[in-house]
Amino acid sequence: MNSRPDAIIDAAYVCFTRHGARRTTMHDLAEEAGMSRAALYQYFRNKEDVFRALVERLLAGALAASEHAAEMEGLPEARLAGILSAKLGLVMQIWRDSPAHAAELLGVDTRLSSDVLGRYDEAMLGLLTRTVHDSYPAADAPEAAEILLAFTRGLEAGVSNPAALPERLRRGVEVFVTGLNSLTPTKEQP
Repeated sequence: MNSRPDAIIDAAYVCFTRHGARRTTMHDLAEEAGMSRAALYQYFRNKEDVFRALVERLLAGALAASEHAAEMEGLPEARLAGILSAKLGLVMQIWRDSPAHAAELLGVDTRLSSDVLGRYDEAMLGLLTRTVHDSYPAADAPEAAEILLAFTRGLEAGVSNPAALPERLRRGVEVFVTGLNSLTPTKEQP
């Protein structure tokens, strides 16, 4: 059974994607959650707190999917692409669910939840660093992780055709891994 805060966060996703962050009110959130505004205020001080809780939930889900991708069997480029696909997938979901408000929501996300995003980015960098290090010991794994994350952010920022993003991500990681492969020392033939 969903707890009251979970029901409010579910309602928040619906309201924010429908109306945008600026136009959504506490009344909208309470109505969508099936409760009074007074009851809503027992759980959240204001809509910014609700938005922040929503961001925390969405990022936790994306991070869990990235961690799962990192543990998968297969080629390193597939694992790296899987890690980053979970991040990119979240942005694509927001664009798909709210084309009229996605840019606003993603901008508010950065402004209201910078510490939450910072922790998420740190976790993603750690996950990418470990994955690169395990597969390409000759590479500067922290630098490679930063480049891969920056590449993904660039794809997210330039969303003109969300449907093309997964393939662009896959190709970009493939090109990047080709460079990492060139760093791997080859075994000398006798």
